[in-house]
Amino acid sequence: MKLVVQIRLLPTPVQAAALEATLSACNEAATWASGVAFEKDVKKNFALREHTYGEIKARWRLGAQAAQHVIKKTCDAYVVLKANLRAGSLGAPSSKRYRKATGKPIAFRTQSAQPYDDRMLSWQITERRISIWTVSGRMKDVAFTASPEQLATLALYRKGESDLVCRDGMWFLLATCEVPEARLNTDPVDFLGIDLGIVNIATTSDGEIMAGQALNRIRVRERKLRAKLQKKNTPSAKRRLKKRRLKEARRARDINHKIAKHVVAEAERTGRGIALEDLTGIRERVRLRKPQRATHSSWSFAQLGMFIAYKARRAGVPVVYVDPAYTSCTCAECGHIDRANRVSQALFACRSCGFVDHADRNGSRNIRARAWELWRCGAPSTAPALPPRQRGGVGRKRSATASGARCASPGLPAPGS
Repeated sequence: MKLVVQIRLLPTPVQAAALEATLSACNEAATWASGVAFEKDVKKNFALREHTYGEIKARWRLGAQAAQHVIKKTCDAYVVLKANLRAGSLGAPSSKRYRKATGKPIAFRTQSAQPYDDRMLSWQITERRISIWTVSGRMKDVAFTASPEQLATLALYRKGESDLVCRDGMWFLLATCEVPEARLNTDPVDFLGIDLGIVNIATTSDGEIMAGQALNRIRVRERKLRAKLQKKNTPSAKRRLKKRRLKEARRARDINHKIAKHVVAEAERTGRGIALEDLTGIRERVRLRKPQRATHSSWSFAQLGMFIAYKARRAGVPVVYVDPAYTSCTCAECGHIDRANRVSQALFACRSCGFVDHADRNGSRNIRARAWELWRCGAPSTAPALPPRQRGGVGRKRSATASGARCASPGLPAPGS
Protein backbone atom coordinates (compact mmCIF):
# COMPACT_ATOMS: atom_id res chain seq x y z
CA MET A 1 0.00 0.00 0.00
CA LYS A 2 1.09 3.57 -0.63
CA LEU A 3 1.84 5.89 2.28
CA VAL A 4 2.98 9.49 2.16
CA VAL A 5 5.69 10.48 4.63
CA GLN A 6 6.05 14.20 5.33
CA ILE A 7 9.63 15.35 5.83
CA ARG A 8 10.48 18.86 6.96
CA LEU A 9 13.38 20.55 5.20
CA LEU A 10 15.75 22.87 7.07
CA PRO A 11 17.23 25.01 4.27
CA THR A 12 19.58 27.93 4.81
CA PRO A 13 18.28 31.37 3.69
CA VAL A 14 20.15 31.00 0.38
CA GLN A 15 18.73 27.51 -0.17
CA ALA A 16 15.22 28.65 0.76
CA ALA A 17 15.43 31.48 -1.79
CA ALA A 18 16.46 29.00 -4.50
CA LEU A 19 13.59 26.67 -3.60
CA GLU A 20 11.13 29.56 -3.65
CA ALA A 21 12.35 30.69 -7.08
CA THR A 22 12.03 27.11 -8.34
CA LEU A 23 8.42 26.74 -7.18
CA SER A 24 7.53 30.15 -8.61
CA ALA A 25 9.07 29.34 -12.03
CA CYS A 26 7.49 25.89 -12.23
CA ASN A 27 4.01 27.13 -11.35
CA GLU A 28 4.26 30.12 -13.66
CA ALA A 29 5.19 27.71 -16.45
CA ALA A 30 2.32 25.42 -15.48
CA THR A 31 -0.16 28.30 -15.64
CA TRP A 32 1.11 29.23 -19.11
CA ALA A 33 0.89 25.58 -20.26
CA SER A 34 -2.64 25.44 -18.86
CA GLY A 35 -3.58 28.42 -21.01
CA VAL A 36 -2.20 26.70 -24.10
CA ALA A 37 -4.07 23.50 -23.24
CA PHE A 38 -7.30 25.45 -22.78
CA GLU A 39 -6.92 27.48 -25.98
CA LYS A 40 -5.96 24.56 -28.21
CA ASP A 41 -8.13 22.02 -26.33
CA VAL A 42 -5.12 19.73 -25.95
CA LYS A 43 -5.10 18.19 -22.48
CA LYS A 44 -3.21 14.95 -22.99
CA ASN A 45 0.36 14.71 -21.74
CA PHE A 46 2.25 13.84 -24.94
CA ALA A 47 0.05 16.00 -27.14
CA LEU A 48 0.51 19.06 -24.90
CA ARG A 49 4.23 18.41 -24.74
CA GLU A 50 4.53 19.09 -28.47
CA HIS A 51 3.10 22.60 -27.98
CA THR A 52 4.84 23.62 -24.73
CA TYR A 53 8.00 21.63 -23.97
CA GLY A 54 10.52 23.74 -25.87
CA GLU A 55 9.04 27.05 -24.76
CA ILE A 56 9.01 26.02 -21.08
CA LYS A 57 12.68 24.97 -21.17
CA ALA A 58 13.82 28.13 -22.94
CA ARG A 59 11.62 30.72 -21.23
CA TRP A 60 11.79 29.53 -17.63
CA ARG A 61 15.14 27.73 -17.84
CA LEU A 62 13.75 24.48 -16.50
CA GLY A 63 15.52 21.18 -16.92
CA ALA A 64 14.11 18.42 -19.09
CA GLN A 65 12.65 16.46 -16.18
CA ALA A 66 11.20 19.55 -14.52
CA ALA A 67 9.56 20.66 -17.79
CA GLN A 68 7.97 17.24 -18.25
CA HIS A 69 6.65 17.27 -14.68
CA VAL A 70 5.18 20.74 -15.22
CA ILE A 71 3.30 19.54 -18.30
CA LYS A 72 2.12 16.37 -16.57
CA LYS A 73 0.95 18.39 -13.55
CA THR A 74 -1.09 20.61 -15.86
CA CYS A 75 -2.73 17.62 -17.57
CA ASP A 76 -3.46 15.98 -14.21
CA ALA A 77 -5.22 19.15 -13.05
CA TYR A 78 -7.56 18.97 -16.04
CA VAL A 79 -8.19 15.27 -15.38
CA VAL A 80 -9.24 16.12 -11.81
CA LEU A 81 -11.45 18.96 -13.04
CA LYS A 82 -13.15 16.64 -15.54
CA ALA A 83 -13.77 14.05 -12.81
CA ASN A 84 -15.28 16.68 -10.52
CA LEU A 85 -17.54 17.94 -13.29
CA ARG A 86 -18.69 14.41 -14.09
CA ALA A 87 -19.38 13.68 -10.42
CA GLY A 88 -21.43 16.85 -10.04
CA SER A 89 -19.10 18.33 -7.41
CA LEU A 90 -19.28 21.73 -9.13
CA GLY A 91 -23.03 21.76 -9.60
CA ALA A 92 -25.16 21.55 -12.72
CA PRO A 93 -23.81 22.78 -16.09
CA SER A 94 -26.06 25.82 -15.78
CA SER A 95 -24.71 26.81 -12.35
CA LYS A 96 -22.40 29.76 -11.84
CA ARG A 97 -19.74 27.61 -10.20
CA TYR A 98 -19.71 25.15 -13.10
CA ARG A 99 -19.42 27.92 -15.71
CA LYS A 100 -16.66 29.61 -13.74
CA ALA A 101 -14.64 26.37 -13.56
CA THR A 102 -15.00 25.59 -17.26
CA GLY A 103 -14.89 29.13 -18.68
CA LYS A 104 -11.21 29.82 -18.12
CA PRO A 105 -7.91 27.89 -17.90
CA ILE A 106 -6.70 26.47 -14.62
CA ALA A 107 -4.24 28.72 -12.78
CA PHE A 108 -1.61 27.49 -10.32
CA ARG A 109 -0.67 29.28 -7.13
CA THR A 110 2.91 30.52 -6.85
CA GLN A 111 3.68 27.99 -4.11
CA SER A 112 1.74 25.00 -5.42
CA ALA A 113 3.47 21.66 -4.92
CA GLN A 114 5.99 20.54 -7.53
CA PRO A 115 6.73 16.81 -8.10
CA TYR A 116 10.32 15.51 -8.11
CA ASP A 117 11.57 12.15 -9.31
CA ASP A 118 14.84 10.36 -8.56
CA ARG A 119 16.68 12.19 -11.35
CA MET A 120 15.94 15.54 -9.69
CA LEU A 121 16.17 14.50 -6.05
CA SER A 122 18.52 12.17 -4.20
CA TRP A 123 18.43 11.16 -0.53
CA GLN A 124 21.17 10.62 2.04
CA ILE A 125 18.87 9.35 4.77
CA THR A 126 21.45 8.41 7.39
CA GLU A 127 23.06 11.88 7.12
CA ARG A 128 19.61 13.54 6.90
CA ARG A 129 20.57 15.42 3.77
CA ILE A 130 19.13 15.71 0.27
CA SER A 131 20.41 16.90 -3.07
CA ILE A 132 17.70 18.68 -5.07
CA TRP A 133 17.42 20.39 -8.45
CA THR A 134 16.58 24.10 -8.53
CA VAL A 135 16.52 26.80 -11.19
CA SER A 136 19.84 27.95 -9.69
CA GLY A 137 21.43 24.56 -10.27
CA ARG A 138 21.78 21.40 -8.24
CA MET A 139 21.64 22.25 -4.56
CA LYS A 140 23.39 19.75 -2.33
CA ASP A 141 23.56 19.26 1.43
CA VAL A 142 20.03 20.46 2.25
CA ALA A 143 19.23 19.31 5.77
CA PHE A 144 15.94 17.72 6.80
CA THR A 145 14.46 16.40 10.02
CA ALA A 146 12.30 13.37 10.68
CA SER A 147 11.43 10.94 13.43
CA PRO A 148 13.26 7.60 13.66
CA GLU A 149 10.12 5.83 12.45
CA GLN A 150 9.89 8.07 9.39
CA LEU A 151 13.57 7.58 8.62
CA ALA A 152 13.14 3.80 8.79
CA THR A 153 10.10 3.95 6.49
CA LEU A 154 12.00 6.12 4.01
CA ALA A 155 15.03 3.87 4.01
CA LEU A 156 13.04 0.68 3.48
CA TYR A 157 10.05 1.62 1.37
CA ARG A 158 10.53 4.93 -0.45
CA LYS A 159 9.46 4.52 -4.05
CA GLY A 160 8.25 6.96 -6.66
CA GLU A 161 7.93 10.74 -6.72
CA SER A 162 8.17 13.28 -3.91
CA ASP A 163 6.37 16.63 -3.82
CA LEU A 164 8.10 19.85 -2.76
CA VAL A 165 5.69 21.96 -0.69
CA CYS A 166 5.97 25.34 1.03
CA ARG A 167 3.46 25.87 3.84
CA ASP A 168 3.44 28.87 6.18
CA GLY A 169 7.06 29.63 5.36
CA MET A 170 8.14 26.04 6.11
CA TRP A 171 9.45 23.61 3.49
CA PHE A 172 8.37 19.98 3.25
CA LEU A 173 8.93 16.97 1.03
CA LEU A 174 6.01 14.55 0.73
CA ALA A 175 7.71 11.25 -0.08
CA THR A 176 5.74 8.31 -1.47
CA CYS A 177 6.48 4.96 0.17
CA GLU A 178 5.29 1.52 -0.91
CA VAL A 179 4.69 -0.21 2.43
CA PRO A 180 3.80 -3.93 2.49
CA GLU A 181 0.40 -4.74 3.94
CA ALA A 182 0.03 -6.93 7.00
CA ARG A 183 -1.71 -10.25 6.55
CA LEU A 184 -5.47 -9.77 6.87
CA ASN A 185 -7.07 -11.31 9.93
CA THR A 186 -9.64 -13.55 8.25
CA ASP A 187 -10.97 -14.97 11.52
CA PRO A 188 -11.83 -12.05 13.83
CA VAL A 189 -13.33 -12.97 17.19
CA ASP A 190 -15.79 -10.08 16.98
CA PHE A 191 -16.14 -6.53 15.64
CA LEU A 192 -15.58 -3.17 17.26
CA GLY A 193 -18.51 -0.95 16.26
CA ILE A 194 -17.85 2.77 15.76
CA ASP A 195 -20.70 5.28 15.88
CA LEU A 196 -19.76 8.65 14.35
CA GLY A 197 -21.60 11.72 15.57
CA ILE A 198 -21.54 15.47 16.06
CA VAL A 199 -21.63 15.80 19.84
CA ASN A 200 -19.34 12.79 20.26
CA ILE A 201 -17.05 12.35 17.28
CA ALA A 202 -16.65 8.59 17.78
CA THR A 203 -18.19 6.14 20.26
CA THR A 204 -17.14 2.48 20.35
CA SER A 205 -19.28 -0.53 21.17
CA ASP A 206 -17.06 -0.96 24.25
CA GLY A 207 -18.60 2.26 25.56
CA GLU A 208 -15.58 4.50 25.02
CA ILE A 209 -16.46 8.04 23.94
CA MET A 210 -13.73 9.97 22.10
CA ALA A 211 -13.51 13.73 21.46
CA GLY A 212 -16.72 14.86 23.12
CA GLN A 213 -17.64 18.04 25.00
CA ALA A 214 -14.16 19.55 25.30
CA LEU A 215 -13.66 19.52 21.53
CA ASN A 216 -17.14 20.89 20.90
CA ARG A 217 -16.45 23.87 23.14
CA ILE A 218 -13.36 24.65 21.05
CA ARG A 219 -15.36 24.30 17.83
CA VAL A 220 -18.09 26.67 19.07
CA ARG A 221 -15.48 29.25 20.10
CA GLU A 222 -13.73 29.01 16.74
CA ARG A 223 -17.04 29.36 14.89
CA LYS A 224 -17.95 32.51 16.82
CA LEU A 225 -14.52 34.03 16.16
CA ARG A 226 -14.80 33.14 12.47
CA ALA A 227 -18.21 34.85 12.22
CA LYS A 228 -16.84 37.94 13.96
CA LEU A 229 -13.91 38.20 11.54
CA GLN A 230 -16.14 37.62 8.52
CA LYS A 231 -18.38 40.45 9.67
CA LYS A 232 -15.44 42.88 9.90
CA ASN A 233 -14.25 41.96 6.37
CA THR A 234 -11.05 44.00 6.58
CA PRO A 235 -7.72 42.91 5.02
CA SER A 236 -6.30 42.03 8.44
CA ALA A 237 -9.47 40.10 9.32
CA LYS A 238 -9.15 38.11 6.09
CA ARG A 239 -5.53 37.27 6.91
CA ARG A 240 -6.56 36.09 10.35
CA LEU A 241 -9.42 34.07 8.87
CA LYS A 242 -7.00 32.24 6.59
CA LYS A 243 -4.73 31.50 9.54
CA ARG A 244 -7.62 30.24 11.68
CA ARG A 245 -8.92 28.05 8.86
CA LEU A 246 -5.56 26.32 8.46
CA LYS A 247 -5.26 25.91 12.22
CA GLU A 248 -8.72 24.32 12.45
CA ALA A 249 -7.91 21.94 9.59
CA ARG A 250 -4.67 20.87 11.30
CA ARG A 251 -6.47 20.32 14.61
CA ALA A 252 -9.18 18.22 12.97
CA ARG A 253 -6.61 16.16 11.08
CA ASP A 254 -4.56 15.58 14.22
CA ILE A 255 -7.60 14.48 16.27
CA ASN A 256 -8.80 12.20 13.47
CA HIS A 257 -5.35 10.58 13.29
CA LYS A 258 -5.34 9.99 17.05
CA ILE A 259 -8.84 8.52 17.07
CA ALA A 260 -8.06 6.27 14.11
CA LYS A 261 -4.80 5.09 15.65
CA HIS A 262 -6.49 4.27 18.96
CA VAL A 263 -9.38 2.40 17.32
CA VAL A 264 -7.13 0.29 15.09
CA ALA A 265 -4.73 -0.50 17.95
CA GLU A 266 -7.62 -1.65 20.15
CA ALA A 267 -9.09 -3.83 17.40
CA GLU A 268 -5.68 -5.34 16.60
CA ARG A 269 -4.93 -6.02 20.28
CA THR A 270 -8.21 -7.86 20.84
CA GLY A 271 -8.27 -9.73 17.52
CA ARG A 272 -11.42 -7.96 16.31
CA GLY A 273 -12.45 -6.28 13.09
CA ILE A 274 -13.81 -2.74 12.79
CA ALA A 275 -17.40 -1.87 11.86
CA LEU A 276 -18.12 1.57 10.41
CA GLU A 277 -21.23 3.29 9.07
CA ASP A 278 -21.47 3.97 5.35
CA LEU A 279 -22.25 7.69 5.49
CA THR A 280 -21.65 8.42 1.81
CA GLY A 281 -23.65 11.47 0.76
CA ILE A 282 -25.09 12.09 4.24
CA ARG A 283 -24.85 15.88 3.88
CA GLU A 284 -26.95 15.83 0.73
CA ARG A 285 -29.62 13.57 2.21
CA VAL A 286 -30.16 15.20 5.60
CA ARG A 287 -32.23 18.37 5.87
CA LEU A 288 -31.36 20.66 8.76
CA ARG A 289 -32.47 23.97 10.14
CA LYS A 290 -30.10 26.85 9.49
CA PRO A 291 -28.60 27.01 13.03
CA GLN A 292 -27.67 23.31 12.77
CA ARG A 293 -25.94 23.42 9.39
CA ALA A 294 -22.59 24.78 10.55
CA THR A 295 -22.36 22.20 13.35
CA HIS A 296 -23.37 19.36 11.06
CA SER A 297 -20.75 20.24 8.43
CA SER A 298 -17.92 21.25 10.73
CA TRP A 299 -16.18 17.89 11.08
CA SER A 300 -14.52 15.75 8.41
CA PHE A 301 -16.06 12.33 9.06
CA ALA A 302 -14.95 11.06 5.65
CA GLN A 303 -11.35 11.85 6.59
CA LEU A 304 -11.72 10.00 9.88
CA GLY A 305 -13.17 6.99 8.09
CA MET A 306 -10.31 6.95 5.57
CA PHE A 307 -7.72 7.23 8.34
CA ILE A 308 -9.25 4.26 10.16
CA ALA A 309 -9.41 2.35 6.88
CA TYR A 310 -5.80 2.72 5.78
CA LYS A 311 -4.38 2.22 9.29
CA ALA A 312 -6.47 -0.94 9.60
CA ARG A 313 -5.23 -2.13 6.22
CA ARG A 314 -1.66 -1.63 7.35
CA ALA A 315 -2.34 -3.60 10.56
CA GLY A 316 -4.26 -6.41 8.83
CA VAL A 317 -7.53 -5.58 10.60
CA PRO A 318 -10.70 -6.22 8.53
CA VAL A 319 -13.08 -3.28 8.12
CA VAL A 320 -16.77 -3.65 7.30
CA TYR A 321 -19.06 -0.77 6.32
CA VAL A 322 -22.71 -1.30 7.26
CA ASP A 323 -25.91 0.51 6.40
CA PRO A 324 -26.59 2.91 9.31
CA ALA A 325 -30.37 2.99 8.77
CA TYR A 326 -32.27 2.91 12.10
CA THR A 327 -29.14 2.22 14.18
CA SER A 328 -29.96 5.19 16.40
CA CYS A 329 -33.53 4.05 17.19
CA THR A 330 -33.05 0.26 17.32
CA CYS A 331 -32.68 -1.46 20.69
CA ALA A 332 -29.38 -3.34 20.87
CA GLU A 333 -30.91 -5.84 23.31
CA CYS A 334 -34.28 -6.81 21.82
CA GLY A 335 -34.12 -5.29 18.32
CA HIS A 336 -37.27 -3.15 18.74
CA ILE A 337 -37.31 -0.20 16.30
CA ASP A 338 -39.08 2.98 17.38
CA ARG A 339 -38.18 6.65 16.97
CA ALA A 340 -39.44 7.20 20.51
CA ASN A 341 -36.63 4.97 21.81
CA ARG A 342 -34.26 7.89 21.32
CA VAL A 343 -35.33 9.99 24.29
CA SER A 344 -32.66 12.66 23.80
CA GLN A 345 -29.30 13.14 22.15
CA ALA A 346 -27.52 11.17 24.88
CA LEU A 347 -30.25 8.84 26.24
CA PHE A 348 -31.72 5.69 24.72
CA ALA A 349 -34.63 3.93 26.43
CA CYS A 350 -36.37 1.01 24.71
CA ARG A 351 -40.18 1.23 24.76
CA SER A 352 -40.46 -2.54 24.49
CA CYS A 353 -37.99 -4.14 26.92
CA GLY A 354 -37.02 -1.12 29.02
CA PHE A 355 -33.31 -1.31 28.16
CA VAL A 356 -31.52 1.98 28.93
CA ASP A 357 -28.10 3.00 27.62
CA HIS A 358 -26.12 5.88 26.19
CA ALA A 359 -27.61 6.55 22.76
CA ASP A 360 -24.28 6.54 20.89
CA ARG A 361 -23.13 3.34 22.59
CA ASN A 362 -26.42 1.66 21.71
CA GLY A 363 -25.95 2.73 18.08
CA SER A 364 -22.38 1.41 17.99
CA ARG A 365 -23.58 -1.95 19.33
CA ASN A 366 -26.11 -2.15 16.50
CA ILE A 367 -23.34 -1.37 14.02
CA ARG A 368 -21.18 -4.11 15.54
CA ALA A 369 -24.04 -6.64 15.34
CA ARG A 370 -24.71 -5.87 11.67
CA ALA A 371 -21.04 -6.19 10.77
CA TRP A 372 -20.73 -9.49 12.61
CA GLU A 373 -23.84 -10.87 10.91
CA LEU A 374 -22.54 -9.80 7.52
CA TRP A 375 -19.10 -11.29 8.15
CA ARG A 376 -20.56 -14.63 9.24
CA CYS A 377 -22.51 -14.73 5.97
CA GLY A 378 -19.18 -14.84 4.15
CA ALA A 379 -18.95 -11.28 2.83
CA PRO A 380 -15.32 -10.33 2.09
CA SER A 381 -13.65 -7.08 3.11
CA THR A 382 -13.80 -5.42 -0.31
CA ALA A 383 -14.63 -1.89 -1.40
CA PRO A 384 -18.19 -1.26 -2.63
CA ALA A 385 -18.38 -1.01 -6.40
CA LEU A 386 -21.38 1.30 -6.44
CA PRO A 387 -22.31 4.29 -4.29
CA PRO A 388 -25.24 3.78 -1.91
CA ARG A 389 -28.73 4.58 -3.18
CA GLN A 390 -30.16 7.89 -2.10
CA ARG A 391 -33.78 8.31 -1.16
CA GLY A 392 -35.70 10.60 1.13
CA GLY A 393 -36.48 9.63 4.70
CA VAL A 394 -37.39 10.93 8.12
CA GLY A 395 -35.87 9.98 11.44
CA ARG A 396 -32.99 7.90 10.10
CA LYS A 397 -29.42 8.45 9.00
CA ARG A 398 -30.05 7.13 5.49
CA SER A 399 -32.80 5.46 3.54
CA ALA A 400 -32.37 1.73 3.12
CA THR A 401 -33.52 -1.48 4.70
CA ALA A 402 -32.71 -1.82 8.37
CA SER A 403 -30.87 -5.08 7.83
CA GLY A 404 -28.85 -3.93 4.83
CA ALA A 405 -25.06 -3.86 5.11
CA ARG A 406 -22.08 -3.18 2.93
CA CYS A 407 -18.43 -4.22 3.14
CA ALA A 408 -15.47 -2.05 2.28
CA SER A 409 -11.77 -2.56 2.40
CA PRO A 410 -9.63 0.12 3.97
CA GLY A 411 -8.05 2.14 1.18
CA LEU A 412 -5.55 4.99 1.21
CA PRO A 413 -7.08 8.44 0.77
CA ALA A 414 -6.00 10.18 -2.39
CA PRO A 415 -4.08 13.46 -2.12
CA GLY A 416 -6.30 16.51 -1.83
CA SER A 417 -9.28 14.61 -0.78
